[in-house]
Amino acid sequence: MCTGKCALCVGTSLYPLAVISIICNIMLFFPGWDVKYAQNGQITEEVKYMGGLIGGGVLVLIPAFHIHLTGKQGCCANRCGMFLSILFAAVGVVGALYSFIVALMGLINGPYCKNLVWGTPFKDQNESYLKDRGTWGTCTEPENVVEFNVGLFSTLLVTSALQLILCATQMINGLFGCLCGTCKEKGVRH
Repeated sequence: MCTGKCALCVGTSLYPLAVISIICNIMLFFPGWDVKYAQNGQITEEVKYMGGLIGGGVLVLIPAFHIHLTGKQGCCANRCGMFLSILFAAVGVVGALYSFIVALMGLINGPYCKNLVWGTPFKDQNESYLKDRGTWGTCTEPENVVEFNVGLFSTLLVTSALQLILCATQMINGLFGCLCGTCKEKGVRH
């Protein structure tokens, strides 16, 4: 595959993944689909780190835009553009890695919820709460917060892993494009 077409494919693929990350992070601010928990600061600590919004969102959208332009005829589809795409893809790798780590910690530590008192009941346990769905009823408020957090943090984990792979691929592709050119034919219209 041509390095320019590969860049176009990578850039285009990063857009929906960044949007998914942003949406998941925003949804995590409203456990039980209620605003009062965010207003009272009763949300999971990892949500406040905004891994999906900043890392998987903004820090991936900016490189996605440049990588997409690098793959287009004319604009940045040259050796310099491919070199810059390596740098932008590195920013994307950092953002995706940040999102991945925050999502992983969110899954490991579990949600902030009310049992008898507000806290993180699954944090620092010997056995993971993820293996034993029977313990999920420990959290009485917000309603279904464990399922809510597990679903959204898992989505962020998968999304950021895909972003990481795509940005790393673009770094390699950018290196080849920088050394060999983008192989876009001049004078051909798409």
